[in-house]
Amino acid sequence: MSLFLDSFWRAAAYCLRPRVIALSFLPLVIMVALSLGLGYFYWDPALEWVRGWLESSDLIKSIWGWLQGVGAGNLKTVVAPLILIFAVTPLIVLGSLLLVAAFMSPALAALVAQRRFPHLERKRGGSLALSIAWSLGSTVLALVALVISMPLWLVPPLILVLPPLIWGWLTYRVMAFDTLSEHASTQERREIFRRHRMWLLGIGVLTGYLGAAPSIVWASGALFAAAFVFLVPLAIWIYTLVFAFASLWFSHYCLAALEKLRAESASAPPVPPPAPAPLALADDASFPSA
Repeated sequence: MSLFLDSFWRAAAYCLRPRVIALSFLPLVIMVALSLGLGYFYWDPALEWVRGWLESSDLIKSIWGWLQGVGAGNLKTVVAPLILIFAVTPLIVLGSLLLVAAFMSPALAALVAQRRFPHLERKRGGSLALSIAWSLGSTVLALVALVISMPLWLVPPLILVLPPLIWGWLTYRVMAFDTLSEHASTQERREIFRRHRMWLLGIGVLTGYLGAAPSIVWASGALFAAAFVFLVPLAIWIYTLVFAFASLWFSHYCLAALEKLRAESASAPPVPPPAPAPLALADDASFPSA
């Protein structure tokens, strides 16, 4: 419990560092760059396609007629750009967050290792290919568990428990592996997972619940279209900051657990080598007679 709380407060303190804050703004920069680039090349053709789709729908035509009858016909010119923005923004955000996740987690783990654990030997028990395979395998298992558990979501308490539990399991599997892949050997990583599985799962679940906060801001941006431009970037920044906090929490916990494990191994008495087997005495018949 002490390691759990100590790593929590250290991660919270590290979130105030200028380097971490700068990294948390990275997805906003990427999102703006992607938006400007895609808008420059594809905005007009995509807008014409959306307008053509709206004009071809009989239901939409009846809605246009009703809006014109109540004096709100000007909304017709605004709907197509809004639909395009709402459709494209989640894709841009997802791509930005994936890029940031690929670079942020190793950078934060390296920051923690450099400042707190510079003496830890790097045994490199996980390669890049193994990390990718581990993440993909864990993601597939989490998706299967989500699909299988969906009927249970109809029970009111379980919908608040099962999805965070599954995503917490996925978070701890991926982030703990990436944190330990550089410093721990394969045997050390397995031992830390065995000893600290429940605490690591707890970190994953708690950070999963924290990740619900940006969804509230995102939903507010969907409800209030006028504030969409401001609320969605705010949601992205909060989500990235939560991601940074989770990565720092896992880094502090896992590297401290690794340090403790190696200290225990160093202080343990050496195992004596096995005694040699006694030589069997040959019987008298094997000796030549005098």
